[in-house]
Amino acid sequence: MRTAEHFFELPLDHFRTGNNGETITVFAREYVSSDHSPEAAAELPWLIYFQGGPGGRGNRFTSLGGWSKAAAKDFRILMLDQRGTGLSSPIDRNTLPLRGNPQDQAEYLTHFRADSIVADAEAIRLALGSGPWTVYGQSYGGFCALSYLSQAPAGLREVLITGGLPPVSGPAERVYRATFPRVAARNAEYFNRYPEDRPVLQRIARHLARVDERLPSGERLSVERLQMVGSFLGGNTRIDGLHHLLEDAFSPTPDGDRLSDAFLEQVYSLVSRASGPLYALMHESIYGQGESTDWAAWRVLKEFPEFLPDAEPVLLTGEMVYPWYFEQDQSLAPLRAVAELLARKSDWKQLYDPVRLAANTTPVAAAVYTEDIYVDRELSLETAGAVRGLQVWETADFHHDGIADDGEAIFRRLLGMVRSVRPVALSAIRT
Repeated sequence: MRTAEHFFELPLDHFRTGNNGETITVFAREYVSSDHSPEAAAELPWLIYFQGGPGGRGNRFTSLGGWSKAAAKDFRILMLDQRGTGLSSPIDRNTLPLRGNPQDQAEYLTHFRADSIVADAEAIRLALGSGPWTVYGQSYGGFCALSYLSQAPAGLREVLITGGLPPVSGPAERVYRATFPRVAARNAEYFNRYPEDRPVLQRIARHLARVDERLPSGERLSVERLQMVGSFLGGNTRIDGLHHLLEDAFSPTPDGDRLSDAFLEQVYSLVSRASGPLYALMHESIYGQGESTDWAAWRVLKEFPEFLPDAEPVLLTGEMVYPWYFEQDQSLAPLRAVAELLARKSDWKQLYDPVRLAANTTPVAAAVYTEDIYVDRELSLETAGAVRGLQVWETADFHHDGIADDGEAIFRRLLGMVRSVRPVALSAIRT
């Protein structure tokens, strides 16, 4: 493959009258298959990829594979570092205080939602001289794609979405009331698959309740943070990685069995938000539609006491964000006051235009995963019904990260749907 780096200076606030205000840097990397000559590649249409998140930088490919291999046959791929991530004026505990006090920081972060990401993308499209382009959105990237359809549909040729049809209305609570039961069911599925892991996980939880175990960062590992390794449950084949994590959790020491260094190192990589603090800060805001989210997952959790850290048997959680993140994670602790302000913000802008979506004319195809624990099936289908012409491919063969398992076939199927050709056969991935 060949790559090219693109840096753009774009308005911090695209919606400010006159747009003569502050700018930020937004970075994107272009990927082109070396099967195309430079001259031929210059004539290829663009595809922009919206990464999951929020707060995740664009993928760094070392080679084309999976969906990117399929896409590179017909497109120039633009991998966007969404504002605040990667090389796009990044945000973390060190940079955010440059904005001033917590109120100033919170105000700054209001410009880092899907509406602003879409405005960045549309400005980039025009800067590149591209006609309407193809959008491919995974997870939160699908949320951004739906905002694009609401905000600037004239810039779109077609839209492909995997595991990312958001609710277009309603409070954040409805999301968590739908997904907590799915996470519980996925726990049950996992422990039916690996029954020997149930006592191991319970032993670790009891151990942490009485023994001070430290992560490589020096932070104490709590039962609550242990539950975060449930991120494995959102994967198809990745779920087996949880078993590998638990199999060597303990190590004998002169003071008795303690958690092994290898286990603690792996857990730290899963539970720390140091590399992506925007996820914790902005996650619930993606459901903010004209009202505060007010730590919705934390409040709804009380309706599902089986997920409390002192419950037995202990259950693993999904992608929910809780206020104690900003106490136990040292990369987030300096941002606690900002997080509280964002949680209480009651005037979030609307991210979707129901009228425009109902009149949509852009070809859209979405993969909906029946057992997705992060983006609920019923809510996804409700949204699909609100977007004129949106084609749904529902499958139980994949979980939230399906494109990591058979991304090439999934991409080709969705592209075939929007271009009205017979979808290619898709082999199920089973273990």
